[in-house]
Amino acid sequence: MALAFIGLGSNLGDRAAALQFAVDAFRETKGVESVRCSTFYETTPVGPVPQGDFLNAVAAVETSLSPVTLLTLGQSIEQHAGRKRDIHWGPRTLDVDLLAYDRLKLSTKALTLPHPEAYHRAFVLAPWAELAPNFLLNGKAVAEWLAEVGNQGIRKFDCG
Repeated sequence: MALAFIGLGSNLGDRAAALQFAVDAFRETKGVESVRCSTFYETTPVGPVPQGDFLNAVAAVETSLSPVTLLTLGQSIEQHAGRKRDIHWGPRTLDVDLLAYDRLKLSTKALTLPHPEAYHRAFVLAPWAELAPNFLLNGKAVAEWLAEVGNQGIRKFDCG
């Protein structure tokens, strides 16, 4: 079994429901043994496209699926949630990113592990640190990366 970390985000429609849809879809997948999800965080969008705030979370997944299969599964879950890839860095109903897969380092056209932007984004690091603060990314713990980048204006989301 491998331990994978998956970033989740949504800024269209019922954002919390979209994140929960993704978590449930992973839980229902053969080859996925357990799924733990962080708190949801509300975040200002990154990039040049004006759009609404995101909800973000990270899921820790124990799986026998390969990284490529997990990536394909994430893309399928996005499509089932109505994801359209019209505008790069644009608004989306659901974004599913494979952040890390055990300690695997991989760089292909389709997939880079660990995720190349994870180190710089509090909206990834804060929820990830809830689940695995000591997980090493390029020799530094997730919690250390988070301390380095700071809060960046993210805030815990109250689902109630």
